[in-house]
Amino acid sequence: MASGPLTAAYIAATILFILSLGGLSHPETARRGNLYGMCGMGLAIIATILSAQVSSYVVLIIMMLAGGAAGTFAAMKVQMTEMPELVAMLHSFVGLAAVLIGYATYIDPSHVFIGAEKTIHEVEIYLGILIGAVTFTGSIIAFGKLRGLIDGKSLLLPARHFLNLGLAIICLWLGALFVGNESMSGGIWMLIFMTLIAFAFGVHMVMAIGGADMPVVVSMLNSYSGWAAAATGFMLSNDLLIVTGALVGSSGAILSYIMCRAMNRNFISVIAGGFGTASGGPAAIYEGEAVPISAVDTAELLREADNIIIIPGYGMAVAHAQNIVSELTTKLRERGKNVRFAIHPVAGRMPGHMNVLLAEARVSYDIVLEMDEINDDFPTCDVAIVIGANDIVNPAAQEEPNSPIAGMPVLEVWKAKSAIVLKRSMATGYAGVDNPLFFRPNTQMLFGDAKTSLEEVFKALS
Repeated sequence: MASGPLTAAYIAATILFILSLGGLSHPETARRGNLYGMCGMGLAIIATILSAQVSSYVVLIIMMLAGGAAGTFAAMKVQMTEMPELVAMLHSFVGLAAVLIGYATYIDPSHVFIGAEKTIHEVEIYLGILIGAVTFTGSIIAFGKLRGLIDGKSLLLPARHFLNLGLAIICLWLGALFVGNESMSGGIWMLIFMTLIAFAFGVHMVMAIGGADMPVVVSMLNSYSGWAAAATGFMLSNDLLIVTGALVGSSGAILSYIMCRAMNRNFISVIAGGFGTASGGPAAIYEGEAVPISAVDTAELLREADNIIIIPGYGMAVAHAQNIVSELTTKLRERGKNVRFAIHPVAGRMPGHMNVLLAEARVSYDIVLEMDEINDDFPTCDVAIVIGANDIVNPAAQEEPNSPIAGMPVLEVWKAKSAIVLKRSMATGYAGVDNPLFFRPNTQMLFGDAKTSLEEVFKALS
């Protein structure tokens, strides 16, 4: 494909990507947004395959078959509850690709630049490898935390901020030595040293972040992967990669900023990996006895209630309870009940996790409300049903200044006339802190698997 048609195809793909982002901004248009994105990516791949940039179709076909097989396997095997881990792993692939492409571009003998062009090209390579390396190891650690392979608690090393600053200064120093270096062997060693430091920084950055803040980490790494892709585009002189990477990087940064505001976190400290840490004092110890409730009694409470708010959490995803939640909601609304859903910005393990599950179960979009839209309605709520959520409904965020989640806006479930909490046990949430909500006089615990418990409630209600 000549340069003119290739450019036109890339422009069309870029427009489709922009339409895709616009569609993904609302649940009702998300399906159409996904379609735009798939069409844009398909067009970009076909245009690239037919372009003069491809020198070996054998290698290209082998790599596409390998990648396509891996993608198909993931699509067929990965459960919705595992989507956050999959997203983190895909981010790591983007970061690793940026690192490998950076090294390949640097040692490629066909790239001969002089003067300012050489300086710009070396800066592109250095930044691409740096961002890619941080994204790679940071995403691996995020995957481990989301998967439960790594402790969700934050790792707070002594003088960690000075350590991060020192690593950044060393990377800048190595970058200054690398740019303009006439020796390829010397430049390679500088890149290797910088890559190892960036790997360590990515590990330390995410390890320092507490489990309750992992949804913001996923969003932040999404932004990093976008900038890594943009840097790769500059290295390869590929306009589409530059534009697409910039779209992903900027949208991820905006989403991270919005989520930080919703969680009362500082955006700059997020980037530095310095949030999600304890405030320094001993956390409060709550004593009391949780009051259990049966499925039959829960159904009776729902039968008498007029205003009902359902708060889904990660436990709903683990139990695959979204479909029975949808059926229960339909049953209650048929009886004239005002049933709505309250979605916390960081419910689940990634942004929009609960929205995706509810959309999959065909819950009407107009009754799924964000925290800011519904939090003031809890005092008039007859029954609040918490399905597997913990940290996002924890009153300690408002009442306990020494709590690791202190200051984080939460859904004020305890203000409802009655609260039913569905949990398997009294275990703490992902942040590892106790929840005094469980001991409130208006709270009752429906223990067991959320799906099984709600099926029993639905049967009793019918």
